[in-house]
Amino acid sequence: MKSRHLKTLIAAALTMALWGMATPALATQTHGQPEGLYVHQIAHLFFIISMGILEFWLRQRNLVREPGWKYIQLAAVLLILWNLNAMAVHFLDEQIHWLQVNRTEQWHLHIALQDGGRALPWVYYILKLDHLLCVPAMICLYLGLKSLLKQTEAEKEPANLS
Repeated sequence: MKSRHLKTLIAAALTMALWGMATPALATQTHGQPEGLYVHQIAHLFFIISMGILEFWLRQRNLVREPGWKYIQLAAVLLILWNLNAMAVHFLDEQIHWLQVNRTEQWHLHIALQDGGRALPWVYYILKLDHLLCVPAMICLYLGLKSLLKQTEAEKEPANLS
């Protein structure tokens, strides 16, 4: 029992030490100009089209009546919104250069519009919170796949009994 407690304590201490040494990771990554950005934006567009086709296909086949497929449909819609969000942030960060983002402290940024406006910095800040779309999308995808797996296993069970 002591060995298990000691291992847990060591793992927690190591995790805290690594967490303390970590450098900030920005949610939206920048890309080399101009080719990297163009290819990345096209990839977002391709992902949007793919998720749109998936959502259309799920509706056409009436699969959204089942809970698993309904979660997957919701994941597709959230991923479309996430990609639109990411494209907007890339556009603001790397293409129009209207905003100035300066780090004032380790966890503080100052976002200002070059012309002194007030709305766009707030929009930019909200758009940078893209994890509020991506994380729920991943959870919905997980729940959908888990539900489909349970359904498949339940359908297989009676066949295994005979």
